[in-house]
Amino acid sequence: MRRISAHRVAELYRSELADPRRERLFLSSVAFFSAFAATRGITHAIRHRVGPFRNVALGGHHVHHLVFGIAGLLGSGYLWLVQVGTGRRGHDDVLSGATSLIYGAASAVTLDEFALWLNLEDVYWAKQGRESVDAVVFFGALLSMGLWGHPFFRALVREARRL
Repeated sequence: MRRISAHRVAELYRSELADPRRERLFLSSVAFFSAFAATRGITHAIRHRVGPFRNVALGGHHVHHLVFGIAGLLGSGYLWLVQVGTGRRGHDDVLSGATSLIYGAASAVTLDEFALWLNLEDVYWAKQGRESVDAVVFFGALLSMGLWGHPFFRALVREARRL
């Protein structure tokens, strides 16, 4: 059975996601779903005392992970305000990708604790914690890897069928 080479995948990525806006949306959605899965995995590991993960505390206060998400959103937003990574300041493809990844991941980490900001209490493991998952699903649908990455995925499938 023949496989698609990494070089060919890179070619398809460049051709199908040539529009910088489409690529930023695609990268943001990949980071969003990846960060959400990682965050949920880590929080479950912390709760069950598995692996090296522990809660973060500062001065005896638990630091919720939405703090890191908000910092990422503020940082990526500021960079975009000064047009770093927007494609408007010359050839900043790497910065464009980096800020898109930061935005997507920070959005997921923040929305994973949506129920905390909605209820103003830590309900992560309670029934109301489901509100966070609903918020993630809703926002994830807006970013939607399938929608923004559709031409790239369609080209990959076409390529796989050719083989």
